[in-house]
Amino acid sequence: MYYQKRISEVMKACETSENGLSHEEIIKRHQQFGYNILDEKKKENPFMIFLKQFQDLLVIILIIAAIISGMSGQIESTIVIVSVIIVNAILGTIQTLKAEKSLDSLKKLSVPKEKVIREGTLQEVDSTELTIGDLVQIEAGDVISGDGRIIECSSLQINESALTGEVESVDKTTDVITGQVVVGDQKNMVFSSSLVTNGTGRYIVTHIGMQTEIGKIASMLNNAKERKTPLQKSLDDFSGKLSIGIFFISLIVLCLNLFLAKQSLIDSLMIAVALAVAAIPEALSSIVTIVLSMSTQKMVKENAIIKNLNSVESLGCVSVICSDKTGTLTQNKMTPQTIYFYNHLMKISELDNRHHDHSVLLKSCLLCNNAVINGEQRIGDPTELALIDLVHEYTKNDIEFKHTAVRTSELPFDSDRKLMSISSLNHIYTKGAPDVIIKRCSTILINGIKEPITKRHLDAIEKENQRCANNGLRVLGFAYKDYRGNQVTLEDEHDLTFIGLVSLMDPPRIESQDAVAKCKIAGIKPIMITGDHVVTARAIATQIGIYEDGDLSIEGYELDKMSEEELDEKLPHISVYARVAPEHKIRIVKAWQKRGDIVAMTGDGVNDAPALKQSDIGVAMGITGTEVSKDAASMILTDDNFSTIVKAVITGRNVYRNIKNSINYLLSGNFLLSGNFAGILCVFIASLLLLPTPFFPVHLLFMNLITDSLPAIAIGMETGKNGVLKEKPRSSSDSILNKQTVLQITFEGIIIAICTMCAYLFGLKQDSLVASTMAFATICLARLLHGFNCRSNLPLTKIGFYTNRSSIYAFLIGFSLLHVILFVPFMHSLFMIQTISITQLFVIYAFALIPTIIIQTKKYWSSVKINK
Repeated sequence: MYYQKRISEVMKACETSENGLSHEEIIKRHQQFGYNILDEKKKENPFMIFLKQFQDLLVIILIIAAIISGMSGQIESTIVIVSVIIVNAILGTIQTLKAEKSLDSLKKLSVPKEKVIREGTLQEVDSTELTIGDLVQIEAGDVISGDGRIIECSSLQINESALTGEVESVDKTTDVITGQVVVGDQKNMVFSSSLVTNGTGRYIVTHIGMQTEIGKIASMLNNAKERKTPLQKSLDDFSGKLSIGIFFISLIVLCLNLFLAKQSLIDSLMIAVALAVAAIPEALSSIVTIVLSMSTQKMVKENAIIKNLNSVESLGCVSVICSDKTGTLTQNKMTPQTIYFYNHLMKISELDNRHHDHSVLLKSCLLCNNAVINGEQRIGDPTELALIDLVHEYTKNDIEFKHTAVRTSELPFDSDRKLMSISSLNHIYTKGAPDVIIKRCSTILINGIKEPITKRHLDAIEKENQRCANNGLRVLGFAYKDYRGNQVTLEDEHDLTFIGLVSLMDPPRIESQDAVAKCKIAGIKPIMITGDHVVTARAIATQIGIYEDGDLSIEGYELDKMSEEELDEKLPHISVYARVAPEHKIRIVKAWQKRGDIVAMTGDGVNDAPALKQSDIGVAMGITGTEVSKDAASMILTDDNFSTIVKAVITGRNVYRNIKNSINYLLSGNFLLSGNFAGILCVFIASLLLLPTPFFPVHLLFMNLITDSLPAIAIGMETGKNGVLKEKPRSSSDSILNKQTVLQITFEGIIIAICTMCAYLFGLKQDSLVASTMAFATICLARLLHGFNCRSNLPLTKIGFYTNRSSIYAFLIGFSLLHVILFVPFMHSLFMIQTISITQLFVIYAFALIPTIIIQTKKYWSSVKINK
């Protein structure tokens, strides 16, 4: 614990001196400790990633089916099956390779050059060359590369928001710190990736590479495992059940044709393989990918970039959002809120620099300030930058004000006395903690007159200071006095005249409150996790609605003391976590996941990256977010707007609904221990009745590629509804095929199968080839029409026929291709069909339309009952 050691002890421990390290020592330490770089995770060979895509059970069955199909002479079927398998494997490989960027971005955080003292001289070296014991010199604008103990500092302030999440810069000191404290309170240390906002300093490098705080985060990020989305889990479960069903159905059909129909082994095997191919919705993975891809394009327009396609549907069942405060729920910009002159609290807009008291306060804000604004470049502490903005806004037309605000000497801020003072012409201006300021004041400025300060005055000032603190505001006190000296000293910071108080805060985003309210309507629990102080965090959380009566707010050290059982008990009631470290965030996320919740984690700093990756949905800020957080996240908000998450949740819920409807369509005519039940049932019945097979393999292939794929994709493009926000998040364990869904699609599949068999029997009066043709045309047309049924649980009269033009286009394309096959002679031999008459065509139309009429009627009466 270097922050607990004296400077001499740190120098001894690091074996260095005031002259720095020698050339020989540098070489030796590079050999001993390595270089100041982060370890790169060993990447998996892309070819191995590609091979892993074939481990899925359904893919294995398809491969077996392709082999048997090839042995049976069905080359077309083999080519199609193999093509689908390879395309899906390529897509899976690409997605996996995209997920391996996180640690690459961590390396980009290193600053190319550092100023170090070696062999008694100041040198500039690559940041990767830093080693333990190096003496590094820093100043405003520098980014720290390597953790270290401060040995010299002058007005040194460092912004550590990338690690701690706090927007305010930390005042640094060289003093020893007693006791064990978190990173945010180690004020005599500097940490890699932090930004120097003010002052100068020098530190001894104590940790490099993976041993730094950012290196520890890199390790956690490396160890955090990516979780399967609810849809992936549901599809995996479905695949297992489907595979078992396919095996038994194909085996039964093989036996029926082999032993009852007395067909040859090769013919029976061909029918069984055809059934297996028909039963497996080969297009399922591709359709899901296409629907998700098109949804991500839509979300880009809504300022949300989805990196992992499967994360889109995961948004639909998010039940907990763990949000960082700074820059996510707030504006990431300190802003003055109120100004207090004795017995008068006023809004910022009421400032008038022509008023004597106001002018003195503004002059104090400008002079007691080390921040710099040059055009677009803003260097300095966010609080001081806010004060400069305030002064510029209310004195921009006052030329005389600028001339009188001249600094002559400075007494830098010190964390012990909590003050800074500036001499200017005939006055000293002092800024600091209100409780310290008032103890140094003997008079108070009231309407241009200096009056003796009394207990009544002090009580009123303390009361206002406490009120601001309770509301999470940062309060600064200002004072001044007449001065004729040249160099301001500590003795001069007495007998001051109190001017007033300025309260500041990083205000909530305007839309945050509405977004939080929508989250609660949607059954989602929003939680604030921040490195800020608990009072500030709770105040912000209360303003935007996250923290309510009965809720709990705890700090990181309290979380450390909790057992897993105690945390699980209190978890639903904790709305605010303050002063947390990266490991705390991961523990919170895991605790919710253990309860079965789907967790979204938002953040923008390096400290958020491990938790972003651990969560089910990691949401990074696109504007203020670090590269690490962006690469670790599943979704990036291009507008850094918390409300965009709500829009994403709506999209996610609609996407899941559309995918579920698409899958229902693929399996309808549908799921009965197997796959496309309508087609399978027809073959199964024909086998039992010893009738000629109603479908040839090429028929089933056409159904899979045309009548399945086109409408299924169109269903996935169904327009989203905001009403889904009022529904509770679905459980991650919910199956795509629950009991109600199975009954529904089985009912619909049986109707389509019956109508198909009726058309088949009608054609059988002429010959088996006509019967096969009519069965093929009927089931294709019925399935194309069924695409309209699967758009929603509501009837078309409720959702509108034209609200999804993709469904209309899918039907027209499928209808046209079917009729090309039916009426172009060249296609007859290829698809093994017979020419049909006009009467037979109308019979096909009638039987194909009956299922849709029955299903739409049922949906209509169901909706009427619900409305009643």
